[in-house]
Amino acid sequence: MNDIRGPVLIVGLGNPGYRYQLTRHNVGFLVLDAISRHLEAANPAEQFKSLVSKVKHAGHDVIFAKPQTFMNLSGEAVQPLIAFYKIPLENLLVIHDDIDQPFGQMKFQKNRGTGGHNGIRNIHEKLGTADYARLKIGVGRPAEPKMAIDKYVLQNFAPDQEDQLREVIQRAGEATLTFIEAGFQRAQNEYNTGAVREQNEEDSE
Repeated sequence: MNDIRGPVLIVGLGNPGYRYQLTRHNVGFLVLDAISRHLEAANPAEQFKSLVSKVKHAGHDVIFAKPQTFMNLSGEAVQPLIAFYKIPLENLLVIHDDIDQPFGQMKFQKNRGTGGHNGIRNIHEKLGTADYARLKIGVGRPAEPKMAIDKYVLQNFAPDQEDQLREVIQRAGEATLTFIEAGFQRAQNEYNTGAVREQNEEDSE
């Protein structure tokens, strides 16, 4: 049974500007761009410090938002969007990078800590709660342990990861559609599994 009723807000986190476009920290933007194209959402317009596009899907008014505040102030975009569109917290999904999962792995979560993610920390602060859905996309940790995490997430994906990135983004888009169509529990049950397909095949050999 779908626990989603009414309008849905899907937020992809990232940093605005060409220099950040293909960095690890911008995987939320990349997923949002892909699913917006797939659903043929309206061209984005600036609203509440975000680029916002809208579409009807599965009986819902779906709002896609890419905060333009830079990552650390993402909550300044999310909070007014929720208030304006009257989004129930259970209808909010935030898509973001996660260094604590291997590249390509993904996980739906609710009511968890920030994991050191500054964008999520700011959203928690502005909403006053962690009780909303997140889709965490694994980007892994730096091969060099001494590398600062903030520097690592602002780098582009490694060349071998870029080859698989399209599939990661496609699967995350499918997971997002499942959230919209069937709710958090169904999405969590279906997608809190392994990494990208090639890695699964290698593991089974």
